[in-house]
Amino acid sequence: MPTVVAPKGLEGIVATSSSICWIDGDAGVLSYRGIDIHELAQRSNFEETTYLLWFGRLPNQQELADFSAQLSAARQLDPKIIDLLRSVPTAASPMQVLRTAVSMLSMYDADEADCSHDANVRKSFRLTAQIAMIVAIFDRIRKGKQIIEADHTLSHAANFLWMLTGEKPSETATRTFDIALILHADHELNASTFAARVIAATLADIHSAITGAIGALKGPLHGGANEATMRLLYAIDKAGEDPVEHVRRMFAEKKKISGFGHRVYHTEDPRATHLRRMSEELSKTSGNMKWFEMSRKIENFVKQEKKLNANVDFYSASTYTLLGIDIDLFTPIFAVSRIAGWAAHVIEQHDDNRLIRPRAEYVGPAYPAPYVPLASR
Repeated sequence: MPTVVAPKGLEGIVATSSSICWIDGDAGVLSYRGIDIHELAQRSNFEETTYLLWFGRLPNQQELADFSAQLSAARQLDPKIIDLLRSVPTAASPMQVLRTAVSMLSMYDADEADCSHDANVRKSFRLTAQIAMIVAIFDRIRKGKQIIEADHTLSHAANFLWMLTGEKPSETATRTFDIALILHADHELNASTFAARVIAATLADIHSAITGAIGALKGPLHGGANEATMRLLYAIDKAGEDPVEHVRRMFAEKKKISGFGHRVYHTEDPRATHLRRMSEELSKTSGNMKWFEMSRKIENFVKQEKKLNANVDFYSASTYTLLGIDIDLFTPIFAVSRIAGWAAHVIEQHDDNRLIRPRAEYVGPAYPAPYVPLASR
């Protein structure tokens, strides 16, 4: 038998061609459609970035206005979806609820069976608006609070914070969350995006692909690192410990520190650069420097001791906490942003489709293995 050596986890394997996202892990570069993430974080907004991901170019002023209006108009859920959110156990994790609700959305989408380019774009508008609504609405339901109706005059970022908290967000909070959405919008063939493309390649509908992506994101090796980071900060604070000494003891006990290192980047994750700054700015604005200062001490120590850089998850933890967002919403918020990239990849896959069917390196018993009759076993 020919021997095919497959790297574990398909590391370094090129699985498809895509024009959506380019990463240079050695140089710490992340770009959407060739535009550097730093430029987008500084100059763009989520709506414009999503347009770029879906259509391959930046919109002009009228195109951006039309796109934003379409996204705003898509902020509606069938009452049966609201009924579902009310019926699930309040102790259910938001990721469980989101995964189930997105699957159910397909039953109330007029384009469900149409996988054409235009239909996929229409469904992408709806999914992007609806995922944000589902996360916000379920959080209010489980807390016994009244559901907040969407405000169609607000941006995507501002409307999510409004529906989640019931308070109109400040410009600082809105801009911070908007940048966070941009930074998380796409990241090439990560586990959830690859899962979405594999499902889409069977010509399954986009709702199936996005449900699968959410399922992949639910796993702690993909989503959840920022949750673990914030739980670490809470634990250190509750114990009244020095953060450096706490982490030093964790290293001695061979425990992993979430939020450091990356499978792709060999230098600083470019997204961490902005989240660090935003965490500091929010801390100063709120008058609560505790979480940022603890994070900074841990970051400096880990970099000095282990030569590991903070990744996107490390400072997103304190940033989201300072925005008043609960820990178990951190990963669902990842989906609120990443739907932009997931949708772009499903559209691209369907536009030039071929079934994704890799091979496996066989490491079982040598062929031909004997069949032993039942009576002789």
